[in-house]
Amino acid sequence: MAVAARRDTFQAIADPTRRNIISMVAQQPMNLNTIAEKFDVSRPAISQHIKILTECGLVVIKPLGRERFCYIQADKLKEVNDWLEPFKKMWEERFDRLEELLNEMKKQKK
Repeated sequence: MAVAARRDTFQAIADPTRRNIISMVAQQPMNLNTIAEKFDVSRPAISQHIKILTECGLVVIKPLGRERFCYIQADKLKEVNDWLEPFKKMWEERFDRLEELLNEMKKQKK
């Protein structure tokens, strides 16, 4: 089984450190050392997290001079958004019904 087939986007975002890395490189591309400096874990641990993110296609690493920079691949996060969309609609409908109920209750009090 290929490594890429073992990992998916949801596995990648399940870990808070990886979510933080995604947020950081979404703001701006960062080199590996700068990312590692932002965390209280070892550099090899951060490298492992970045490896998982690259295997999932959420991050790509591009060399720039002697450094390697991480870039976000935001289109891969669309998979997460697509999965969440029905739940978002469900909650919006529930809140709309709650608002209607509260408005009816408010009218009845008057």
